[in-house]
Amino acid sequence: MITTALRSLWADPRATDAPERVWRDWVLVGVLVVAALLEGVLREDVTWRPFVTIVAVGLAPVLLWRRTRPLACVMVAFGTGMGLGVASLAGGVATVGLDTMIYILVLVYSLVRWGSGREVVIGLAVVLVAAVFGTVTDYTGLADVIGGFSILLAAAAGGAAFRYRAEGRRRVLDQIRNQERVGLARELHDTVAHHVSAIAVQAQAGQTMAGKRPEAALEALSVIEGEASRTLAEMRAMVRVLRDGAPVEYAPQPGVTDLVSLARRDPVPVVDVELAGDLAGLRLQVDVAVYRLAQEALTNALRHARNASRVEIRVAERAGRLRLQVADDGQIDPARPASHGFGLLGMTERVQLLGGTLRAGPVPGGGWAVDAELPTEVRR
Repeated sequence: MITTALRSLWADPRATDAPERVWRDWVLVGVLVVAALLEGVLREDVTWRPFVTIVAVGLAPVLLWRRTRPLACVMVAFGTGMGLGVASLAGGVATVGLDTMIYILVLVYSLVRWGSGREVVIGLAVVLVAAVFGTVTDYTGLADVIGGFSILLAAAAGGAAFRYRAEGRRRVLDQIRNQERVGLARELHDTVAHHVSAIAVQAQAGQTMAGKRPEAALEALSVIEGEASRTLAEMRAMVRVLRDGAPVEYAPQPGVTDLVSLARRDPVPVVDVELAGDLAGLRLQVDVAVYRLAQEALTNALRHARNASRVEIRVAERAGRLRLQVADDGQIDPARPASHGFGLLGMTERVQLLGGTLRAGPVPGGGWAVDAELPTEVRR
């Protein structure tokens, strides 16, 4: 079991969500440089003051590469620490170094948080060797040894905890995205099946009428051409959607016109539905998506809006764009996710797959609103 776990760890890739270097990294390095300089100048019991101050200041910029080169940073920092230990032994002096250099613990955290499995194993081995070497060359008591190793373990454990928490969230988000893609694939299947059925019917009619009325056969060919073009557009949209082979549901899908079924006068909050514009010729995937978005937004409003008296659902079509607005007049629930809730992420994924945009959040004067805009035509 241990061998299997080690092999799995060794093959583990790097974390995929490593952020790029940001201004906070430069601020951190600047603060550490200033702290090292102040300690080197003001602290009285510093051995080899100029040398160790230069080392502490020069080592701080290594933190800038802690996410992109975690193993190299650990080897440089802890290798430098062992070098200082060797120098203190050779010079016959007490511990050489500044307290500020404790910042190298950040590199242990970063190694486990961002490094690949191979880098983590090698890096932790280097850290362990450096820790044992430091303990042997500068033994100050069992309590200090236990405390030092505990701090190193805590830094590594913190990196592991945040890493696996992020991986768990990423897997949940991938599952949500896949579910949305499957739903869209099923809806697109219904559309394509409808067009193909129409093509088959027209082809049969053309064959029947070809001998008696040649012009009817030409009309059937014209209809077939139109249906085939629409089918091709739908198929191009379908290939953009991830599908995992789940069974297809052939039941009719609800659309924009079915939103009126969500309206109610009792109990509170009242739900008002208003439809405006030409909503009869919508593509199936857009038609169904609007209904699903409104349904999800309404569910969130009923669940999270405090003391809401009204929820308004507005759908309007204009200039090839369809706009959905769902707003309530309730008080904001502090537990309501502002932008990272899984429900909102699923809604955003569905809208983006269809080439639209979605915004959700509190509105001036109180309440919460979801505002989605979708193109009525299929992306080619």
